[in-house]
Amino acid sequence: MRDTPRPAPSRDLDSPEEIDEMVRRFYADVAQDDLLGPMFNDVAKVDWSEHLTKLASFWCRALLGITGYSGNPFHAHLLVHNQRAFTAAHFERWLSLFHETLELGWIGPNARRAAALADNVARVHRRQLIGDAVSLTEPVHQT
Repeated sequence: MRDTPRPAPSRDLDSPEEIDEMVRRFYADVAQDDLLGPMFNDVAKVDWSEHLTKLASFWCRALLGITGYSGNPFHAHLLVHNQRAFTAAHFERWLSLFHETLELGWIGPNARRAAALADNVARVHRRQLIGDAVSLTEPVHQT
């Protein structure tokens, strides 16, 4: 039996519901990923129901200007890094999964903004945590 092609994305990340769906899809892949899953599940011991809500709030604030997010993403990642060091491969894989999630589900200005923000967050955290000499003017991952 042949798989039917997936329709091209036609929605943008222009509502909290779309952002919730993107976050849910992306982190389902992250949690099951051979490289990233152990960092989230075993080292950080993420409570996914709480974490997904917080991440959706982060993206709603970033993309839609909706208040409600509070947190310090760098500090949270530093605590994990102090237990088990992140590597460049972790950041590359996170970005690869993020961009894949977007490409399979969303298109438009906010999807592009989300991709650019993810590139920037990963680039800055990577530099701060592992001291990688990645240029801050060039994305770590380009779509």
